[in-house]
Amino acid sequence: MLNRRSFLGRASAALVAAPLISAALSDRAFAATGTLPMTIVNNSGSYANGQINFYVVGTDLGSGKQAYMAPDGTLTPVSLSLNGSDGFADLSVPLAGSGNTNFSLPANMSGRVYFSMGDKLKFKVVTDGNGNAALQYPAGWVSGDPSYNVLHDFFEFTHNDSGMFCNSTMVDQFAIPLAVNLVGAQNQTVGQLKDGGRNAIFQAVAAQTDFSGLIVPNNLRIIAPGHGIDTGVFAATYYDSYVDQVWSQYASSTLTVNTGTATYTGQVSGDQFTFSGGVAPFSKPKTLDIFYCNGALAAPNDGVTGPVAAILAAGFNRSTLLTQSTQPGTDAGTFYQNAPTNYYSKAIHDQMVDGKAYGFPFDDVAGFASYVQDNAPTQCTLTLTAF
Repeated sequence: MLNRRSFLGRASAALVAAPLISAALSDRAFAATGTLPMTIVNNSGSYANGQINFYVVGTDLGSGKQAYMAPDGTLTPVSLSLNGSDGFADLSVPLAGSGNTNFSLPANMSGRVYFSMGDKLKFKVVTDGNGNAALQYPAGWVSGDPSYNVLHDFFEFTHNDSGMFCNSTMVDQFAIPLAVNLVGAQNQTVGQLKDGGRNAIFQAVAAQTDFSGLIVPNNLRIIAPGHGIDTGVFAATYYDSYVDQVWSQYASSTLTVNTGTATYTGQVSGDQFTFSGGVAPFSKPKTLDIFYCNGALAAPNDGVTGPVAAILAAGFNRSTLLTQSTQPGTDAGTFYQNAPTNYYSKAIHDQMVDGKAYGFPFDDVAGFASYVQDNAPTQCTLTLTAF
């Protein structure tokens, strides 16, 4: 199952094995064995089909090789020869001249579908540490990135024999309103903004002095605060006082964490937050650890320490650890109410029709992420919604 914590937690402008899609573009999606019909709907109201390109990039889970979807729908391994005279690979596929754009997603693929408005994105094929061809992806949080001034965003998925697992993510940035509809055993939609939601998100972030520097000029995008720390536009000490308060409170009281399969109790001893049941102790996290859900809050896939780390990270981002001694919190009305908090994530959640978003990597804790899955999918639709 794909969730955002397994996906590019701290990807920068470096290599990313972001996975893949294969397709055939036509006025209708063809039915090939194992494929999933997909549709792109342009309801942006701000950009015509002719101004929009999409890019399907990622990894063939069978071979482990990185690939892209060519304009004719062919799944093609990446190679250095794709780089043009400017040093970049044009992997773009235009939307259909009018109406919806249909293609088919192959089985056993994991990756991203990027969208760019106006200009094209510049991918680059390089050689990784093992000597294999690999893609370098756009990094909208790096001012020197060749695609920095291009309005773009992306959707993430894994499609395999178990089904379709996908999300509309804001873990790295928020730029283009993108709703995802997955039909199969159920009919599910996530990522649908309220009317005027994009502008409201920018206004809410701009109103928070600590966060306003995350807005890229001309409202191209808002970068996530972790990337803001890395690029020097956000304070690396933002959560320090809150962490100190949490450590102080639980030096003399107990935190209870229910992972769904087990319950653990924890208390601070010295600089370590120690828990029952074989959970590894946690050191004091830095602000960067909290936003990235990494470092001191890294979650190993062990079924014990990992789930507790995820719940702690969610409690820090939602600022509920001082007010709720049993975690995770399940009442969204109590999230982001105590400063300091993750106002970037709050602004996005506040403008979602269903309140769900991927504002930080462990936002799936207690089911508040813009994530859907279906074990018998028949159709997936990506809608670029009104700006």
